Amino acid sequence: MATTATEHAIGHTAPRRRTGLAAMLHDSWVVARRNLRRMLRIPEIVVFGLLQPVMFVLLFSYVMGGAIQIPGTQASHDAYIQFLMAGIFAQTVTFATAGASAGIAEDMTKGLVDRFRSLPMTRSAVLVGRTLADLVQTAFILLVLALVALLVGWRIHEGFWKAMAAFGLLLLLGYAFSWIGALIGLSVRSPEAATSAGLIWLFPLTFVSNAFVPISSMPGWLQPIAYWNPFSATVQACRDLFGNQVGPVDDAWPMQHAVPVSIVWSLVITALFSWLSVRKYRSAAG
Repeated sequence: MATTATEHAIGHTAPRRRTGLAAMLHDSWVVARRNLRRMLRIPEIVVFGLLQPVMFVLLFSYVMGGAIQIPGTQASHDAYIQFLMAGIFAQTVTFATAGASAGIAEDMTKGLVDRFRSLPMTRSAVLVGRTLADLVQTAFILLVLALVALLVGWRIHEGFWKAMAAFGLLLLLGYAFSWIGALIGLSVRSPEAATSAGLIWLFPLTFVSNAFVPISSMPGWLQPIAYWNPFSATVQACRDLFGNQVGPVDDAWPMQHAVPVSIVWSLVITALFSWLSVRKYRSAAG
């Protein structure tokens, strides 16, 4: 009786050979499950992934919160924590890119990816499974971070379903960026290089945005870049959906239509970088 490649990996016998989309989904799920089990066996991965955003919340809210004034309001911890949290959430899901880069690079150096290549499985399943596992980890970190934010004074003002939509946009952005991380992990020669390459470009992306300060406070030549930053669109969309808008909304078109702009950016990034990543994987396999 024939067995699928992924079922060989977990020791199960398949009743029939899947093909097409069914095979890709099945193989992706097995790879994702393998990565999720690894995260459970090494909980430090999740713990250290959570510590950084929690420290950002505490440092920005208590150290800088009273000094940063949002236009139309007085500088205060309460006002700034409402303004800040959408940015911290978005930063958290995008910084997971570095973990995706390092994880794929580590699998490459240890020969695990070569083993998958030798099996009759869908080529894209290795990357899809990895990015799905990272998405689950990111969702858990977001949940814990939201609880911490509530403890320091952050509140949701637009109801449960709009809040769920905001978290959905955050996870969509995180999934899109995980494909950038996959491409980086396939393109470098070591997990250390992948971690550095996965982070270095994220700092200007997150700080040249509306995450931590209003865009209106930036130099005039920098403001259009910040307005059209996909990160800014998601942050503004989340503020709208959480009901956390502090001060007036910028007149720039992407900020006035933040929800659809955020969705379009995330879908475009996912489509482009998933194609590039699978292409890179296949060329390396050849």
